[in-house]
Amino acid sequence: NASYVMQGVLEHVTGSSQNAQLLRERYVIYLVPMLNPDGVINGNHRCSLSGQDLNRQWLEPGAKLHPTIRSLKTLLSELAAEERLSLFCDLHGHSSR
Repeated sequence: NASYVMQGVLEHVTGSSQNAQLLRERYVIYLVPMLNPDGVINGNHRCSLSGQDLNRQWLEPGAKLHPTIRSLKTLLSELAAEERLSLFCDLHGHSSR
């Protein structure tokens, strides 16, 4: 499940190991634990409260219907333009697999 993977990443990056310390010294790390909190809190793991599958809105996210996707995409675009983006990883969990 993606939540457990994110928890492991958070624990490692904030930990006291030499590897974690080196990562923090060399990189600015942005971790976004969830882009769909309103949907998840209501049992919709893929869809927002508006019924939109947020995984399918990446190309043209709307400001009103997909604000979390739009904000993250803007941040990533800015970081990439400044050559400050080294890695982007999207974690997903699937309950039926």
